[in-house]
Amino acid sequence: MKRIALLKERRSATAGAPSTATGSHCPASGLWSPDHDPHTVLSFFEGHVFPAFDGVPTVWRRRSAGTVSAN
Repeated sequence: MKRIALLKERRSATAGAPSTATGSHCPASGLWSPDHDPHTVLSFFEGHVFPAFDGVPTVWRRRSAGTVSAN
């Protein structure tokens, strides 16, 4: 059965882990970019397993809405 994290646990998980690797679970819903292509921004929901990007395992970094440009 899936365990529902407490709000404090969610905050500490996202504050301490601004990046995570392919194959791991998304710690918080939001916008994420692959490490080697910061201009690509994808949306992932909490619990989603991060995929490879362009067929290559990568590190995903969380983006805030203020750092995403519309260029």
